[in-house]
Amino acid sequence: MSARRWIAILWPAFLVASLIELVVFALVDPSDLRWGREGLGYTRQAVYTASFFLFWVMSAAACALAVALTVEPPEGDAPPERFNARAD
Repeated sequence: MSARRWIAILWPAFLVASLIELVVFALVDPSDLRWGREGLGYTRQAVYTASFFLFWVMSAAACALAVALTVEPPEGDAPPERFNARAD
């Protein structure tokens, strides 16, 4: 995969992850997060960092899927034959 395609995947994913991070942590305080009855035991900065990378990976996966679905076949390839069950 070319560098241009990686940039087309990772840059929009970075922007979306940043937006999600802003929205989520405008509503949620990392010190209020619990796992069971105990706190997570991580600093706020660690929660911000880990969640940002999680959001970035998820956004990059969505962008990569979109790029993979929009790739067109090379010019020399013929389109596949369609099966027509109806006899005309």
